[in-house]
Amino acid sequence: MGSAVFISRILGLVREQVFAAMFGASNATDAYQIAYRIPNLLRDLFAEGAMSAALVPTFVRVRKTEGDPRSWQLATRVFVVLFATVSFLSLLGMIFAEPLVRMYAGAFQEVPGKFELTVRMTRTMIPFFPLVALAASFMAILNACGKFFVPSFASAMFNLVSITVGVSLAHVFPHYGRAPIEGMAYGVVAGGLVQALIQWPLLKRQGYAPVWKTPLWGSAIEDPALRKMMLLMVPGTMGLAATQINILVNSIFATSLGAGAVSWLNYSFRLMQFPIGIFGVSLAAATLPVFTLYWSEKRHEEASQSLLKSLKRVFAINFAASAGLVALGVPIISLIFEHGKFHFLDTAATAQALAAYSLGLTAYSVVKVLVPICYALGATKTAVFSSIFSVLTNLIFNFIFVKRLGFVGLALGTSLTATLNAVLLWTLVSSKMAVQGTVPPTGKLLKSCFEYAVAAFIMGVVVWCVDNYFLSPLNSLNPFWFRGIRVGVGIMLGVGTYLGVSILLELQESLEILDLFKRRLGRGRS
Repeated sequence: MGSAVFISRILGLVREQVFAAMFGASNATDAYQIAYRIPNLLRDLFAEGAMSAALVPTFVRVRKTEGDPRSWQLATRVFVVLFATVSFLSLLGMIFAEPLVRMYAGAFQEVPGKFELTVRMTRTMIPFFPLVALAASFMAILNACGKFFVPSFASAMFNLVSITVGVSLAHVFPHYGRAPIEGMAYGVVAGGLVQALIQWPLLKRQGYAPVWKTPLWGSAIEDPALRKMMLLMVPGTMGLAATQINILVNSIFATSLGAGAVSWLNYSFRLMQFPIGIFGVSLAAATLPVFTLYWSEKRHEEASQSLLKSLKRVFAINFAASAGLVALGVPIISLIFEHGKFHFLDTAATAQALAAYSLGLTAYSVVKVLVPICYALGATKTAVFSSIFSVLTNLIFNFIFVKRLGFVGLALGTSLTATLNAVLLWTLVSSKMAVQGTVPPTGKLLKSCFEYAVAAFIMGVVVWCVDNYFLSPLNSLNPFWFRGIRVGVGIMLGVGTYLGVSILLELQESLEILDLFKRRLGRGRS
């Protein structure tokens, strides 16, 4: 599973790299990002996180208590109800695409052709939503059956197919009077289709066979297991909504900040999400079952210690990643994106947004860990309250910062919001634990947070100074190879400095992560 996730993240980065080289940061890319935002928002809210969290335990329970035929009947009903519902929503989205785009990107009407292009690509990409919703439901069922690699690899195939189809059509469309970037929109839909289809054979091998009972719709919505799953999805969706709504709100504000602003924010956010996708999500996935087991068995102290250890690892990895992205933002963006139509001015603007986003990287990962813990504690209202707080706070920060700092202010506001949200979640989670007679390890957590922040700050200063005073001249020697050398040397220097400071400060989690890496490297060579 880990290798498949890593491949998916790498291909996602390649997809952004190809996109940047072909289209840069322009009115056309802004139109694409806004058009992609709506189906992507709906996917993240309804189809993936909340769907998996609600469907997996429901399917497992039904399979255990009522047998395989009944569990496959439930799966069929989930597929039918989900696909029909999101298809209906997608149809409405296609019909009302113009007023929808006008509502959240009205400023695009000031640029000839930009608004119309956004509307066309919105209509093109909305069918991606039902396809990926179906893919997410397949993934949840396969995960419930103990199959993880193929569902994770399906996400990698989405990136690969969307690149291949998108680039191919981008070269063909101009011959038919269509904008090249519209080819990338069709690539997204093709990728969603493949992401669903690639999981189907494995689903069949698990024993799935459609179990129909007419009238299908009526029998489906009356299914008690399905109704319970839908009820579980409501707080789950609201709890996961904050980040995606904040991204949408940032995009709305950015539409009035001139050509490129939406794209710069998107490129920087994608880079910031890379370490979260690899480390933050993995830590959250590993923490939840252990914590849930201990807590359900009334082993509250062990549950508390497992959560503390996970959060310390979040600090160990993400503070370092945050400092590295701030210190090496320009060379990293230059190496990955500065090709073709993506120019140095785009690199500089994206690096500013990346630095602002990176300040909240650790907080993002903490939230990723703590939100599922809220559900394990039975504190669904806590997660919902945190989500609402995050959206309102982000909106306030946007109004405060956007006039003074422009698009960078939007990224900074999002980071500050994530930090406040992480503090709020920990306060609420620790109070919930205290009610059960468990002393939350707040003091140890704050001490660890401070120590890793200091280590990361020292690392960041050292790397920034060496990069700016000694390594930056390498860029003028060769546009690509020396960029790679510059980034590679900077990363190695950062890792060495961070580990050195960690040894001096006796930061156990950093040393454990290093030992784990050494063991895996040793197994790979043997």
